[in-house]
Amino acid sequence: MSEIPVVNDIKVVYGEQLGDAEERYARLIATFEEQYGGKPDLLARSPGRVNLIGEHIDYEGYSVLPMALALDTIVAVKVDAGSDRLVVSNTNPEYTTKEFSTDPSQQVDTASLHWTNYCMCGYKGVFDFLGEAGKALPETFGLKIMVNGRVPTGSGLSSSSALTCATAVAVMAAHNLAFTKAEVADFTCKCERHSGTQSGGMDQAISIMGQVGVAKLVDFNPVRASDVKLPKGSAFLIGNCLAVSNKAETAHECYNLRVMECRLASIVLAMELGVAQAEALEFSTLLQVQRLTGNLEESEKAADKLLHDGAYTKVELEEKLGKSLDDLFKDSPASLLVLQHNTKGFKLHDRAVHVYSEAARVHKFSDECAANPSLQRLGELMNASHESCRKFYECSCEELDELVEAFRSCGAIGARLTGAGWGGCAVALVELDMVDSVLSRVKDMFFKARIDSGRLLEGGISEVLFASLPSSGAAILKGI
Repeated sequence: MSEIPVVNDIKVVYGEQLGDAEERYARLIATFEEQYGGKPDLLARSPGRVNLIGEHIDYEGYSVLPMALALDTIVAVKVDAGSDRLVVSNTNPEYTTKEFSTDPSQQVDTASLHWTNYCMCGYKGVFDFLGEAGKALPETFGLKIMVNGRVPTGSGLSSSSALTCATAVAVMAAHNLAFTKAEVADFTCKCERHSGTQSGGMDQAISIMGQVGVAKLVDFNPVRASDVKLPKGSAFLIGNCLAVSNKAETAHECYNLRVMECRLASIVLAMELGVAQAEALEFSTLLQVQRLTGNLEESEKAADKLLHDGAYTKVELEEKLGKSLDDLFKDSPASLLVLQHNTKGFKLHDRAVHVYSEAARVHKFSDECAANPSLQRLGELMNASHESCRKFYECSCEELDELVEAFRSCGAIGARLTGAGWGGCAVALVELDMVDSVLSRVKDMFFKARIDSGRLLEGGISEVLFASLPSSGAAILKGI
């Protein structure tokens, strides 16, 4: 298994999507030198991603199909051997500098919601991985760190994972360590959970394993990725609906609640399928339940038949499980926070139906790409995915639905929300020769009103509406 590449030429990383990367790196290095009194020893970069299909199923163990973006986060680092402090700054003055000790066992201050929490996740992840693997921990020393990010926050393009991964790779390299891509993808998934969000692994896997020219079918347990060649004559467009979704801030009522609902659905569905209560309580994913039914289609049928519509109450679930939910989730502070805030119950039927149907769509999409792909069929799968996210997983929002409809009515073959949802971006499939036309029409239909109202600057349209090609994953840059 290959390791994170180490390069001395920016062009090797960005290829045809180089853009202003050379000037950007030069500005970052100059700013770093001005602030810290010396050039960085190395830089690490890790990209954001767009998920083409497979939403909210990675934490259930199911495959997903993302591609890496050229939009990325760069972390510059310099060893400060005489210090026991980590100084983390950002080229954007809106993101304030913060200092930490070098103790990798320190807790991440999730209550602060400070942007540097993700840097600490990445830092801790390197040491967590070594400790869990039974390997010797390196001596800690001070680090001067500076971040420059191009992945828009709250957009559903995984800015948090790009930052976590880039930091982890930089810390790894600064300590003269080398891990495989699969190892880094696995431990960055785990360590980002220190931020308070129960991430599933897709974002970190594609950020580390992305490759120019291909999307990736990402599988889990263990993490692995296989190439998916996208159809010739097609392109994917990305649009930001401008509704911000900060996953960590709303986790207890959105993302982490869905993770909990899926866990509860796996337990209840297992019991309905005849598994003894004590054994069912050990279930943690809907993938485990599929092993009882045999395949995704039968699992979806079972969920539809055996889990009742509407919300299960806390009392109802505790009677069914013979155990309090507080006790069941006692080892998960994030889940306990969900329980403290939940007043609407748990929609087990809808969440399970989405997971099983979405997992099936991922493989249908991948299989279609591998054969003689029909763009119409791919578009239908994307449209069905969005409808399931909207209706069953309830992770869309008014602005996303409006943007998805705008893409479709302006000529896209299919469109859907991408990322966690509740705001952020949509992705659309279009014929290659329709790219400019669709972009122009969507600008008029969706974004013009936002520009006229002053919510979006005219010159900022290229940052919220654009076409993208599959890009490369994480890299370490030295001697540039």
